[in-house]
Amino acid sequence: MKYLIIIEKSASGYSAYSPDIDGCVATGRTREEVERSMSEAIEFHLDGLRQEGAAIPQPHTQSLYLQVA
Repeated sequence: MKYLIIIEKSASGYSAYSPDIDGCVATGRTREEVERSMSEAIEFHLDGLRQEGAAIPQPHTQSLYLQVA
């Protein structure tokens, strides 16, 4: 499955979250590090949901850039 992640620059590096997976976040010093950390966090989070017998959230969020004057 593909999940949208939002990456934001912070004072100490980067942070990321997925709007489709409540509570799943990651941080990193570089963009590459936060992407890797977020991938691991999503896998860990979904594995925990499976172990609990909980429903796996389906990706539903989309993104779009709009050009404005």
